[in-house]
Amino acid sequence: MATLELQGLRKSFGQTEVLRQIDISLNDGEMLVIVGASGCGKSTLLRLVAGLETPTAGRVIVGGRDVTELDPSERDIAMVFQNYALYPHMSVFDNMAYGLRIRGLSKADIESRVQEAAGMLGLEALLGRKPRQLSGGQRQRVAMGRAIVREPKLFLFDEPLSNLDAKLRVQMRAEIRRLQRRLGVTSLYVTHDQVEAMTLGDRLLILHEGRPSQVATPMEVFEQPADMYVAGFIGAPSMNFLHGRLENDGAAIRLNTGPVIPLHGRYAGDEVVLGIRPEHVAIGGDGTLTLAVDLVEPLGSESLVHGRLAGSEESVVVRQPGIAGVGDSTAISLDLRFVHLFAKQTGARLVAG
Repeated sequence: MATLELQGLRKSFGQTEVLRQIDISLNDGEMLVIVGASGCGKSTLLRLVAGLETPTAGRVIVGGRDVTELDPSERDIAMVFQNYALYPHMSVFDNMAYGLRIRGLSKADIESRVQEAAGMLGLEALLGRKPRQLSGGQRQRVAMGRAIVREPKLFLFDEPLSNLDAKLRVQMRAEIRRLQRRLGVTSLYVTHDQVEAMTLGDRLLILHEGRPSQVATPMEVFEQPADMYVAGFIGAPSMNFLHGRLENDGAAIRLNTGPVIPLHGRYAGDEVVLGIRPEHVAIGGDGTLTLAVDLVEPLGSESLVHGRLAGSEESVVVRQPGIAGVGDSTAISLDLRFVHLFAKQTGARLVAG
């Protein structure tokens, strides 16, 4: 097992800077999930750690050893790809054993490692099959088995579940987390799926335009987002944002639509953005806020009510349990315990003084 340190990591392609000043340390056995919008540099960061790209600046340290200049084969890192990358002409057993043969392990050691990994992944009955005879989930298990048998210092996962259907993703997500904890291998996991990020990671790295917006546990990211980008990116549906100005010595916000919302605590600043998640907005209330309803999405156990604050174009989504029966407009109320404030100019989250 090993720690991982990324020190001042940068990557440019020509004049385009893709990654900027990445400084992160992973503990032994920790899983860090890298999440962000398309093009933010997630896969590039993974490829730098794997040695498939060369950093423009910075160092990659695995287990206290500087591997920045080493070839991928010398880093003792195993990578699980989105497209499985299996050899189509080889059996499952041979796909899993191939890397071990290259390293010169004995036939007995290879047999032992492959059988052990196959047992973990439920592949014992499939070892003689070719990849074309397997389902997508089975192929992904083989790709994971190929990584496990190497007993690497570091696992890298590059959106490994994106080609699977929704039901299989849930199943494989649980398997990956169970295996990673059982093996205790330090891991980096790239995904665009928020549910994967929240359920798999010991910590999350939220990348935005090549920079780390926040590195924290999933619940810290959800409950204490560092800025508006993180707040809007994590959570589905996204956080609602309402613009206004602070009043009453920072103890209230007057929304641009007119209503005044009291705050828990006092904040410094002028123009601000109030953030609140859909589950913390309720249908009904004292009439301070009125929602012009555009759409109701019944989802069975809950409903999503989409609309705009009366007299404005500021959109609001309300998550309600059960079936929401609403007309063209309805009063809504905010649970003020869960209000976030952000500086309008910088997007940074404000903390009450």
